Formats: sequence, structure tokens, C-alpha cells
Amino acid sequence: MIYSKVIGTGSYLPAKVVTNFDLEKTIDTSHDWIFSRSGIVERHVAAENELTSDLALHASRKAIEAAGIDANEIDLIIVATTTPDQHFPGSASILQHKLGIKNGAPAFDIQAVCSGFVYAINTADMYIRSGQAKTVLVVGADIMTRLLDWNDRATCVLFGDGAGALILRASAEPGILVSKLHADGSHHDMLKAAPLISMDGKAVFKFAVKVLSDVVEELLEDQKISGSDIDWLVPHQANIRIIEATAKKLGLDMSKVVVTVASQGNTSAASIPLALDTAVRDGRIKAGQNILIEAVGGGFTWGATLIKW
Repeated sequence: MIYSKVIGTGSYLPAKVVTNFDLEKTIDTSHDWIFSRSGIVERHVAAENELTSDLALHASRKAIEAAGIDANEIDLIIVATTTPDQHFPGSASILQHKLGIKNGAPAFDIQAVCSGFVYAINTADMYIRSGQAKTVLVVGADIMTRLLDWNDRATCVLFGDGAGALILRASAEPGILVSKLHADGSHHDMLKAAPLISMDGKAVFKFAVKVLSDVVEELLEDQKISGSDIDWLVPHQANIRIIEATAKKLGLDMSKVVVTVASQGNTSAASIPLALDTAVRDGRIKAGQNILIEAVGGGFTWGATLIKW
């Protein structure tokens, strides 16, 4: 049986940092108000000349280096993003060029907002399992701050910019074990960008906690395991209260949850691979562990994936 094994991770955060105290000076808010409702202290903001493909490039190079491969071994590129460089071509094609990959490998974007990386990793897994690809670069990258109304204190304090990447390679050893994906378009007005982000915060919170716990329970039941079999939960970093509520429903202690929201905010499709790379590089995530990733995003889309690291 062919599995998709993670062989390298990488991430990138723009240099500019905006703290809650910085935001206090420009809008009617406070550090305490922001932190108590979201757990966010600061976020990174892309420079004016930085594009999503630039963020993706930095993260991809680190993942390629960590994997110990040549870029031209990559035979599929998938970029999960809500903020492509332009309407077309896709950011994955631009990233392919910037990486100097000239092997004609397919490259495309996936748009499922904050769930985008979970959708992308599942798509990559299907390509590998079917034999259509052997080495896949999966990237989550977003510049969400360009979709913000900086006068809307309910939303502008929540988001940040960044990119995370990983390399999947075909393997006889278990890697990605299972994914569960869902969507419900009837809630599309609850969280949207038209063109700037607007959100019904209370409704989003209630919906997110329910569907995240549901999809994780579905995944655990499918694998006939329990929450105690999970070594690390790596959730989408939207809001500390959603993360805590989901962990509680699963019976997981927060010591087993990777949390980066305080220093990064909600980076949409980038948040899970950013958190994964953080925990890999600081030694928390180790070979052989069971890693559970999960996310919910506008659409609504949601999903979870179980990975044997």
C-alpha cells in the first residue's frame, strides 16, 4: 500500500509585527479586549511589495531544505490560498517558476479559506495514493491583512499574514492515515470577504466548535481510536477560545495542543502548516507520533486529517 509521508516542513512570517498596543493607537480597542476574546497578542503583516507567492517561496525553500531533496524532484505543487497574487495565473504556477522547477509538473491553487490546507493535503494524498505523484509540495499561504477593514475592530484585530509548507513523498510506511472533509454553503454569508472581511462572530464561534468536534469524532471513529491516542492536536489558529473548546470536547489537555495564535493571529490557510513547522523544529512533534490537524473556514468548509509522523 502506498502512503503519503511528511519528509520536510517550512514556514515564513513577514518581518513587520503589529501588536495589540499598536492597534490601540488607531482604532477603538485595547490589548486586554483583543487578548481576552481571541488570545492574540501580535500578528505579522506583509510588506507592500510582498506577494503571496513570495511568502510561499520562503516557506517552500525551507521545507525543501528540511526534506533534503532537489526542487525538481517535486512532481506536483498545491497552494492553498484565499489571497492569490492575481486572479490568474494561480499562485502555484508562479511559485513553480520562482523555485526554478522546469519538469512540467502540474501546479494549482485550492481555495477553501481557513480549511484550505486540510483540503490541499488531502488532495495531495489522493494523487500519491493513486500513483499520479511521488513528491508533492503543499503550501498554505495568505495575506489576509489586505482583506481587512481597518476601521472594523471586530475583524481587523484577528488576522495576520504568513506561509507554511510541507513535502509529502510516497512511502510504504504509514503517513497520512485518513481525512474527513465537509462543506455547507447555506452559511456562506456568516463569514465572507466582499471585498473586505465581515463576520458574525458569535455565530461563527458556535458553528466552528460544533463542526470541529463532530469531524474529529468522525475521524476517530473511522480509525477506531480515541482522543488519548492523539499525541498532538494542531488546529487552525483562529481563536484561543475555539481551540480550547474543541480540545475540551475531545478530552485533550491543552498541553497536547500546538498553539501559535498569540504571536501570529489567524493566518487562514497558513496557520496549520505554520504551527506544524514550529512544533517540528522545536522538537515537540517526533517520528511515529499521531498528529491530528483540523480547521473550519468560510464557506463554510471544514475538515480534519490524521497523520502518522
